[in-house]
Amino acid sequence: MKKGKVWKYGDNIDTDVIIPARYLNTASHEELASHCMEDIDTSFAKEVNNSDIIVAGENFGCGSSREHAPIAIKASGISLVIAKSFARIFYRNAINIGLAILEHPYLSDECSKNDIIEYDLSTGLVKNITTGKEYKCQKFPKEIQELVNAGGLINYTKNKLNK
Repeated sequence: MKKGKVWKYGDNIDTDVIIPARYLNTASHEELASHCMEDIDTSFAKEVNNSDIIVAGENFGCGSSREHAPIAIKASGISLVIAKSFARIFYRNAINIGLAILEHPYLSDECSKNDIIEYDLSTGLVKNITTGKEYKCQKFPKEIQELVNAGGLINYTKNKLNK
């Protein structure tokens, strides 16, 4: 089980909010992380810690198909994003870069910023330590879990080729 502190956001958090377009001229993951969420939450990039968790509402990651958004989130130290739903392209980009994501229909309604969440990606079990409530999320198939655990599609492929 892993755990982290919650950063909570609402519905329709788009990729332009996650990483504003004015920063897309860099490929530096650290630079992207330093501007992650700044247009919606100026404290995020300064205060986020490794293993923290984003919890959000419907349609997280909507907007353009840029993979900069999940890269910025992952590089900031976020270990997991839990949302009611994800935009389709963000969902796949997150898996491709190794950002752990889970969907749950009402978990975001029952937690607050700074709650402590404990989770196990292999079972899909999520527990809000602060409130004591437990949630069962749909876990990924074993192959997708391996891809995320490897740090993304590129690392996964390199590992497979080197075996």
